[in-house]
Amino acid sequence: MWYSDGSTKQSINFAIETKMKKRKLRINGHSHLLPYPEQIPQFMKDKGIFWVDKDRKFMLQKDWSRPVTDSSFFLDEKLAWMEHFKIDHAVVLNLSQLYGNGLRLEEMKQALRFQNDFNARVQHENPSKFTTGFVVHPGFVRGALWEIERCVEVLGMRLLCLPTHYMDTIGTWRCIFDEENEPIFELADKYNLAVEIHPYDGEKFIKLQNTSWRFHLIWMLAQCADAYHFLTLNGYYEKYPNMRVCFAHGGQLAQMNLGRRIQGFDGRPDLFEGKSHPRKAVGHKNIFFDTLVHDTGSLDLLIKNQGSKQVLIGLDDPYPLGEMESDKQSSYPGKILDLAIDRKIITETERDEMWEDNVLQWLFGEDEKAKNDLISKILK
Repeated sequence: MWYSDGSTKQSINFAIETKMKKRKLRINGHSHLLPYPEQIPQFMKDKGIFWVDKDRKFMLQKDWSRPVTDSSFFLDEKLAWMEHFKIDHAVVLNLSQLYGNGLRLEEMKQALRFQNDFNARVQHENPSKFTTGFVVHPGFVRGALWEIERCVEVLGMRLLCLPTHYMDTIGTWRCIFDEENEPIFELADKYNLAVEIHPYDGEKFIKLQNTSWRFHLIWMLAQCADAYHFLTLNGYYEKYPNMRVCFAHGGQLAQMNLGRRIQGFDGRPDLFEGKSHPRKAVGHKNIFFDTLVHDTGSLDLLIKNQGSKQVLIGLDDPYPLGEMESDKQSSYPGKILDLAIDRKIITETERDEMWEDNVLQWLFGEDEKAKNDLISKILK
C-alpha cells in the first residue's frame, strides 16, 4: 500500500522499528524470584525442603531461615521495582535452595519440578519481562536429561541453571564439570542452551564453621573458580560449541587466579595429561561472566582478562549482596557500570552492550531470530 508521500506501509514500519531500537535495552542477566507463600506446595514445608512464611518475612528450610530483605523477592513487587529502575527485562535463575542436594530421590524430583514449573509459568505469563531458567540434579543424569527435554520442548525454556558443585548418589561432592556429566552438556549443546553456573551449599562440604557469612563472601567465589578451572581444563567450551556458559559473581576469584593456574599447568604438566591449557579459554566467545564483583578494580581485571564482550550485567537482586538500592551500602542497580565509565574502565558503548547485546549473545548465541523475537516482546 502506497501513501501520499510515496512511502509504503513496510517502510514506515521499518522506520518505526529502527527508531524504537535506538534505545538500548536494560536486561538484567542475574535475578531471582520467590514464589508467594500460597504458591508453594504443602509437601515442601512438611518435608522441610523450602517454604516462605505467611507474612513474607522469612524463607525457610529445616533448621535454616533467612530474612526476606526486600519486597521485590515477589512477582508484583519485582515488576514495580523493575519499572522504578527502568529495567526492561530480567533473567530469573532458579533458587539456590532448590538444587536438591541431600534430598531423597522422589523428594528431589518433586522439588525441582515445582521450581521449574513455577519459573516456566512466570515466563509464559510475563514474556516481555522475564526469561527464566530451569534446574536439574546432575547426580541423576538420566533423570536430568528427561527434565531438560521437558523444560525445553514442553515448557519453552532455554536457560539451564546448574550448581558449581553437587552431591552424587553415594554422598560424594563433585564439580559440575565432572566428565560423568557430559551427557548433560551434549544435550545443552543440541538445544543451543545458555547455562548459568551458580555456587551454593559450600558449608555442606567445606569443613569450616559457618560464621561471619564466610561461605557467601569468600567460598562462593572459590566455588565458581573451581568450576571454571574444570570447564577450561576439560575443553568443554570447544567440545560443545553451542553451549554458552555464564559464571555468577564475575567468576571473581577465577580472574585473580588465572596466572597461578597457567604457571601450575606449565610447571607440572604431569598432572594435566590430556587437559586443555588454561590460556586457551581466556576470552572465549562462549564463556561469560556477570558484573557482580562489587568494585571497579575487580571489574577492570575481569574485562582485561576476558574482554568486555564476555561480560554482562548481573544485579543478583533482590539479595543484599546484589546491586540493590541501599544508603548503607551506597548502592543502586547498575552502579558499578556507572563507576566504571567515570573511571574510564569502559566506554558508554561497552556499558550498553553489557546491558543488552552481551546478555542476548549469552542467551541465544548465533540465533538471531530468537534475539529479535525477545526484543520485539520487550518493545511491544
